[in-house]
Amino acid sequence: MADASADYHHGDQNIQEQVATYAAFGSLSKWASLVVATGVLVLSLWFCLGADFLSGLIPGVVVFALGVVFLRSKPAQAH
Repeated sequence: MADASADYHHGDQNIQEQVATYAAFGSLSKWASLVVATGVLVLSLWFCLGADFLSGLIPGVVVFALGVVFLRSKPAQAH
């Protein structure tokens, strides 16, 4: 039993899969949040205010386009 703890060396394990999973989860979360927020906006304007479909769709498209612009991945800057 004492030998099992001696096999572990702190900082020696490859964490590339965890880093990739974390990055994928963050990316999926931000894009899913944009889609949900746009959907809530469109449906709220369409049904709750009694407006027609285009009165909800046009602001939704604008919000989605702005979200895409601001949430895009930025190129890495060289130091």
